[in-house]
Amino acid sequence: MRRLFACVFALIVALPAWAEVKIKEVTSPGGLSAWLVEDHSIPFTALEIWFQGGTSLDAPGKRGATYLMTALIEEGAGDLDARAYARRLEELAASFDFDVTDDTLSISTRFLTENRDQVIDLLRITLHEPRFDQDAIERVRAQVISGLRSDERNPNSIAGAALSAAVYGEHPYATEGKGSIDSVSALTREDIVAAFDGAVARDRVFVGAVGDITAEELGAVLDTLLADLPETGAPIPEKARISIPGGVEVVEFDTPQSVALFVQQGIDRDDPKFFAAYILNHIIGGGGFESRLMQEVREERGLTYGVYSYLLPKDLASVYMGSVASANDKIAEAVAVIREVWADVAANGVTAKELEDAKTYLTGAYPLRFDGNGRIANILVGMQVQGLPIDYIATRNDQVNAVTLDEINAFAADFLDPEGLSFTVVGKPVGLDGTN
Repeated sequence: MRRLFACVFALIVALPAWAEVKIKEVTSPGGLSAWLVEDHSIPFTALEIWFQGGTSLDAPGKRGATYLMTALIEEGAGDLDARAYARRLEELAASFDFDVTDDTLSISTRFLTENRDQVIDLLRITLHEPRFDQDAIERVRAQVISGLRSDERNPNSIAGAALSAAVYGEHPYATEGKGSIDSVSALTREDIVAAFDGAVARDRVFVGAVGDITAEELGAVLDTLLADLPETGAPIPEKARISIPGGVEVVEFDTPQSVALFVQQGIDRDDPKFFAAYILNHIIGGGGFESRLMQEVREERGLTYGVYSYLLPKDLASVYMGSVASANDKIAEAVAVIREVWADVAANGVTAKELEDAKTYLTGAYPLRFDGNGRIANILVGMQVQGLPIDYIATRNDQVNAVTLDEINAFAADFLDPEGLSFTVVGKPVGLDGTN
């Protein structure tokens, strides 16, 4: 059975990109909804179930509870302890993957058609009867704490924590979703159960399925898995109030190379100008070696091996971020050059060739995302969470191509904020003093 699963997986990965993804909106007899792409060419299905809220749902004083709870879901359910649970998954040639971010708790399920009923029964038990055994709690808690201790010595983690604290203030985004050593050490089984009850509820669930399953069959699966879950979970926090002071914050850390994160105000995913921002970021720092930042900071001056930027539109706040690492005696120049690029694009815009090259890349690369059932199912759920229309896949490239040179340059002048660009630098930078 394992060999069969491996062969099917290899076949799915090898499938060519889909020229057209036909999405059906499915409503179960119990009123639950999902998006479905049917593909009966192979006896395999990918099912994605996402619950909105994520680690942001942690109760006051219980930071890390949702993260620890998510890591414990696969440590047994019903009559199955952790070992028996793992054996059962292997017998069924299925996989469950549980993950959590600031905004979502996700369950990724992969199974063969012949084992669908047994896999869904196991997943139902998982969602309704998680064990959270004390021995599993202590074992996984120790793993999380070990990771947190490692983060204390990681310049990237230190920079991320300092920047988040400065930008997000009192919001849950301001602190690490994994919690702190102290907070995780203090969590009880009751805290973990409460985190599960707060996160897993019908009022925040989104589902995508791709593969060998019909709309009627998926409807039955939805009711089996989700109909008996609580109607509501813990309240999702209010939007974050972002504070970006500009200037530089230096966090002293004994390392030969400094790490710098930079941030400015971002743009929400549902903003009408999002595609202008998306293309602009590709040109500035999201386009690999062809981006402005890579050309100016690495190719022209040799200050780093890599520098990049990215839009980060979370559910409750949106920022525009980037990262660079450089030797302590070069990081000050790298910071200055990044500000210069920001100022230049804000003042002078991008060129027609840069815009055309970015469009060519972004539209050409898009179909490559649809290279397997699992990735497509993930995309379907992501679209729902972001509030995108069901025909988004068909219209996305048209929206990219519709952005004109005048539009993107007017947007750049209004959006980019060289003076407000804020840097958090971890290391022993030479010639760079903190100004915040």
